[in-house]
Amino acid sequence: MPELPDLEVYVGALSARIVGRAVRSAKVRNPFVLRTVDPPLAAIEGEPVQAVRRQAKRIVVVFSDDLFLVVHLMIAGRLRWIERGRAPPARITLATLEFDDGTLALTEAGTKRRASLHVVRGAGALAALDPGGVEIDDLDARRFAATLRSENHTLKRALTDPRILSGIGNAYSDEILHRAKLSPLALTARVDDDAMQRLHRATRDVLHEWTERLRTEAAGAFPEKVTAFRPQMAVHGKFRQPCPVCGTPIQRIVYAENECNYCPRCQTNGVVLADRALSRLLHKSFPREI
Repeated sequence: MPELPDLEVYVGALSARIVGRAVRSAKVRNPFVLRTVDPPLAAIEGEPVQAVRRQAKRIVVVFSDDLFLVVHLMIAGRLRWIERGRAPPARITLATLEFDDGTLALTEAGTKRRASLHVVRGAGALAALDPGGVEIDDLDARRFAATLRSENHTLKRALTDPRILSGIGNAYSDEILHRAKLSPLALTARVDDDAMQRLHRATRDVLHEWTERLRTEAAGAFPEKVTAFRPQMAVHGKFRQPCPVCGTPIQRIVYAENECNYCPRCQTNGVVLADRALSRLLHKSFPREI
């Protein structure tokens, strides 16, 4: 799922291409993607784009008269900018917005249709789509600690809960926890103040560094390779590869459709965290330490 750094780069690329330009036509190619009926999608046709901004893990396209188009890419949704005269990919395109000099296409790979579009009118309707998490840049270290401790969750869950913090998902939470040298399964209520300050600093630094890195890589072009797995990442998607800090093989916990990646030497004092599926399979043979 695209997270804060990827979405910020999308917002910048879209702003450069569509702000001030009117939507010539808006079309849905798969009816499931449009989750609202009033106002209709046609309401944005002929309307100039006033601004593009991020709301948590959603992208909001702002039109006049308090009209908003809200895009949620979910896991496999992506945005593509199609230069005028070229056609968007037919099989995976869910919806298109046509402008004078190009077309914005919402695509989704795979068969599970999760990406969504909402057309809403009014600040209240827009706010109703916001899960309520706080932006990391709006939190100093004290408020950050209080926010995470408001509910007693694991650090992994607290970082990725959209009701607590805004824009962080599975990939960057792994990177943040590795930078902070903290276990993903540590409970927020038991993390001391020094560790919370370290986590606050790591959260800000990782998100800022990756946003700038992705902007530099895009170099003004529309982002094409938006992925949760990048070779420069320290631990996410690096199972069994050496930790860039200490060389210990990265471990993982697999659950549902996600996985948590961590370094047992840097983050868990050498303890290998139990993977529900693997530990059940190996029983007493499951390694408890590196």
